[in-house]
Amino acid sequence: MSSTPSSQTTSTSILAEELSRIVSEGRNPETTHMDTLSTEEMLACINREDAKVAEAVKQAIPAIAKAVDAATSSLKKGGRLIYLGAGTSGRLGILDAVECRPTFSVPDSMVIGVIAGGEPAIQHAVEGAEDNQLAGEEDLASLTLTKEDTVIGLSASGRTPYVCGGLRYARQLGCSTAAIACSPNAVMFSHADIAICPLVGPEALTGSTRMKSGTAQKMILNMISTATMVKLGKTYENLMVDVNATNAKLKARAKRIVMQATQCTEEVAAETLSAADNNAKLAILMILTNTDVDTARKHLAESQGYLRGAIGHREIP
Repeated sequence: MSSTPSSQTTSTSILAEELSRIVSEGRNPETTHMDTLSTEEMLACINREDAKVAEAVKQAIPAIAKAVDAATSSLKKGGRLIYLGAGTSGRLGILDAVECRPTFSVPDSMVIGVIAGGEPAIQHAVEGAEDNQLAGEEDLASLTLTKEDTVIGLSASGRTPYVCGGLRYARQLGCSTAAIACSPNAVMFSHADIAICPLVGPEALTGSTRMKSGTAQKMILNMISTATMVKLGKTYENLMVDVNATNAKLKARAKRIVMQATQCTEEVAAETLSAADNNAKLAILMILTNTDVDTARKHLAESQGYLRGAIGHREIP
């Protein structure tokens, strides 16, 4: 049965009251004059607000570290890292997830972004999708979620019903769960093991959480996926040695990575990469240990894919 105008008004009033208590929905006293400024002054005003984001993220590092350790544990056990969000938050999760395959040569099924409203919501607003708690559960269930997975919910306000429903379901299954929200005491935190709360303050444009809140979420997701992959041995020093060289740019990058890691010539890098089937990690190991491809591959396997360990011919715990 459809709701009556009276019940709709009551529901809207309750939501308006909820939003009034959310930091990311508040008015920013530093930007109330924004519409009177010149173009450069306006941009400087926005930039001053953006400058607050990195410090807010810095304060959340202890919680972010817990999420990294949870994700690393899941992936080592064959589980997955799953981002769950709506609107801007959902799109940011998808963006971070899809970048993992070309950057670290991992399957698309290892890091997954899920958005309220499904694929159409990536490019278009899907009205009402974020208000459906059951849909959050159903979307995760469709992935055959298991307790080995880590699920990270994303919501600037921290109240999105879709994300809350998904996190609650994931927690019931025994998954590791984390929530990223830009408002303290967010309802979402009660459904997660780990609460990540960068306090970026009110947006320059009131309620436009694609701005500072979105930037904070993007930074945190970059930190989580990158740090997790480092802990899984996908890097050497600060180089992307597991880069998936699938196009001309990435093949050139793989060659540069081999040269940077070994201080070899371009010719040696090209020849070794050819022998190693364009596997930069394998090529680096061959050059640094002066071994052939089969020996290098054996040492890499013995070290569980960790290049530092393979260079010393030892396993990494």
